[in-house]
Amino acid sequence: MIKIKEINFQGIKQKFQVKKPWDDVIIFVLNILIAIPVFIIVHQNLINPNWFLNIDRIVLFIVMVVAIQIILRFLRTIILICIVLYLLVLLYGSVIGNYGFNSVFEDYNSMMYSMSDNPYPQDIIIAKLLPFPNKSKIINAIEYQNPKIRNFAVMATSKHFKNIKGYSDYRSIIQCFAVFKEINHRWNYVSDPKEGDYIATASESLLYFSGDCDDHSILMAASIKSIGGTPRLIHTKGHIYPEILIGSLIDLEKVNFLIKNVLFPSESNEKQLHYHIDERGQVWLNLDYTATYPGGPFLSEEILGALTLD
Repeated sequence: MIKIKEINFQGIKQKFQVKKPWDDVIIFVLNILIAIPVFIIVHQNLINPNWFLNIDRIVLFIVMVVAIQIILRFLRTIILICIVLYLLVLLYGSVIGNYGFNSVFEDYNSMMYSMSDNPYPQDIIIAKLLPFPNKSKIINAIEYQNPKIRNFAVMATSKHFKNIKGYSDYRSIIQCFAVFKEINHRWNYVSDPKEGDYIATASESLLYFSGDCDDHSILMAASIKSIGGTPRLIHTKGHIYPEILIGSLIDLEKVNFLIKNVLFPSESNEKQLHYHIDERGQVWLNLDYTATYPGGPFLSEEILGALTLD
């Protein structure tokens, strides 16, 4: 009886064993296929020390490839089973909407693009430093529940980036970028009266897409908030501009890839993203009227305060 079991085991073993040199080829290919998603997960959960040319990530990837190669060599006799199990796991993730083939592809593209073209962080805002000027007037002017503002924002999402597929987790951000594109493409800068600030409501600025920096910021913030985005206004010595909440630094990787390769490739070509990080580690991207793409350069002025529209 024992001999029969041994014969059956040896038969199964030989059946699934790949002959040389194809076993080494298959092991290497499977190694890379496993190493990429594992590396992405590890990369997303490790603090980036920002070594020169991302050498730390290169070393990490090499170590992982060597370790996986050693493990797969121990499993050489059942390499076909390993391949089937690996594909089934990714297939299952793709079917149930979890981490699957498409997720691996998107995360890999985002990670590699950000490693080769790092966004550019500005000074970190620690807190609201000074009282925000005209705070109550500005809050009242951000009419995000006004049907005209909501309808305009919805129109912008139907006009721009409507057919972008494969980025469901960032659908809201993409739609907010559609609003940014529509407003900034049409905006006409008009100064306030010499006597003082004129705070136009969002619906008022919507008539002619004209006004100064605070009028632009109010319209941008209202439109973004009307479709579920989280905007805030930044106050400097002589300027007010809007920003949008992106999320974590991992989210910034994906947004960086989207802006540079999918949404604003020509406007952002060979340019960097500019952003702030708040005291909670959240990333806020510049949406100023001076920018032709989300995350365009800031006007170099000292930050005095921030007004977040939760």
